[in-house]
Amino acid sequence: MKFLHLSDLHLVTPGAALHGMDPRAGLRRVVAHIRAHHADAALAVITGDLTHAGEPEGYAAAREILAGLPMPCHITLGNHDSRPAFRAAFPEVAVDAAGFVQQAFAMPEGLGLLLDTHEPGRAEGRLCPARLSWLEAALRGGSGPVFLFLHHPPFRVGLGRMDDIRLREGAGELENILWRHRARLRHLFIGHLHRAVAGSWRGLPFTGVRGTNHQIALDFVTQGVAPVSFEAPGYGVVLASEAGVVVHFEEPTAG
Repeated sequence: MKFLHLSDLHLVTPGAALHGMDPRAGLRRVVAHIRAHHADAALAVITGDLTHAGEPEGYAAAREILAGLPMPCHITLGNHDSRPAFRAAFPEVAVDAAGFVQQAFAMPEGLGLLLDTHEPGRAEGRLCPARLSWLEAALRGGSGPVFLFLHHPPFRVGLGRMDDIRLREGAGELENILWRHRARLRHLFIGHLHRAVAGSWRGLPFTGVRGTNHQIALDFVTQGVAPVSFEAPGYGVVLASEAGVVVHFEEPTAG
């Protein structure tokens, strides 16, 4: 199975700039690169922050550009998103019974689970009891490998401001649920960090990817703010089989 992991698009109103750049141009570059090199992927997953401030125009731009992907795309939300604006722009995207943008979907090598960690008005992530109950039921109700996707990492990565705004509420409960179902869990995919990052958390391997506009600098000293860097946009190319999971990091250059 080959699939793609994208995150942190941060689209704004057309004509506006973000950190001196046009986020639409970065996303178009990534979509063009996917079409040229990875059109055979079974699906793509986007782990949140489609827009920078929940702008309806940003979601309209996201819908238009992502329509160029030659494979199905599964989406969840990040802290910069707006749940009402997203649902208005993407009414076909599945939500749970409580209206959270989380879903279970079949993958060629298992089950994909998307969690919605967005909490209005807060930069840090939250998983309330309703969202955690949904996850528990989804894990309890099936068998086979599971690939889990969410925006906020539930652990520290050493970047001061990003650690401050990680998944804060519900992280312990999430850990307990995943521990109970650890035999099924294959890999955790996160957004939010704007960096290609990999490691393990409580024995569960994880990866995160660069954003498609700007990145967060690899700065272990600065506290209180997230220093922006202007490295190339990126996304993950995931190869999964019974033997294991391999994640390659693509970084399309301009031109």
